Amino acid sequence: MIQALSGDVAFLQAIRDLKFDGFIHSIFSKTVNIKCRESGELYNLACNRLDNAPNSLIIDINCFSNNHLELNDQVFIQKSTLSIDNKMVIRLEDVKGWECSLPCYPLNEQRLIYNLAIMKGYIEFNGKSGGMKKDSQTRNPFEVEMAKMLEERSYSLLCSLVNNNESEAVNHALSLIGLGPGLTPSGDDYLTGLMTTFQLLNCPCYSLKEFCERVILKAKHLTNEISYMTLKMASVGKVRESIVHLLCLAMYGEEKELIKALQHVLQIGSSSGTDISLGLVSGLETILKISSTRRNIHVNH
Repeated sequence: MIQALSGDVAFLQAIRDLKFDGFIHSIFSKTVNIKCRESGELYNLACNRLDNAPNSLIIDINCFSNNHLELNDQVFIQKSTLSIDNKMVIRLEDVKGWECSLPCYPLNEQRLIYNLAIMKGYIEFNGKSGGMKKDSQTRNPFEVEMAKMLEERSYSLLCSLVNNNESEAVNHALSLIGLGPGLTPSGDDYLTGLMTTFQLLNCPCYSLKEFCERVILKAKHLTNEISYMTLKMASVGKVRESIVHLLCLAMYGEEKELIKALQHVLQIGSSSGTDISLGLVSGLETILKISSTRRNIHVNH
């Protein structure tokens, strides 16, 4: 029997309320995705090396490579355990609940402005290329064209957001979904970071939440289920614990702690962590630009 260490409160509640009934959707070395039959929602079992995340349950196991799990294996509740056929039993007693809680946008933006410059410089030299960050060494024509498309579409998106053209911004965002390499494509990862910043408590640009809602309404069939679920969660401010920590430090932290948190996020996936981090930077810069424009308009009037 394997002990569950911590879990998203929404997942734990679904287990208790729905008498969870599902099946294995996909299997990776560090995670197993489970689909709930009743809700159609994806949930996630994660090894003890990962941090907390929405709809996720961290269990005391190093990896899933040697557990003989297969796609469509049945997942069900039995007493105080979550069972996968006769292959794995997860003990749910004494599991620690976790809930994503984004920080408040700062009243004084000077620390944020300073920290964004640090993040951009660090990502430039240490981020993983091949997604939103250009690979200056590649001569592969496909990769060169993909990088160009990601750059042009993300730039157009940010311009539309700053200019308050929401319909145009939604179209540019949709053109990024499913674009780029990886299980969670680079465009999706970038939007995950971007939309997360728009959900910050006391965010001065409330209309950006509506932008996120409109994107998610049309996004489902533009990418795979796993990536869509990540985008859907980010659009309502639910992301993994390491991203929340990075956001906190971007707005309020000192340089040493900020770099450490950024390093942790950059390690996510192949280029996913870099793409998410660039999305966070772009989102925070967008909020700063819109806020500055509004203040100037107010002063001039």
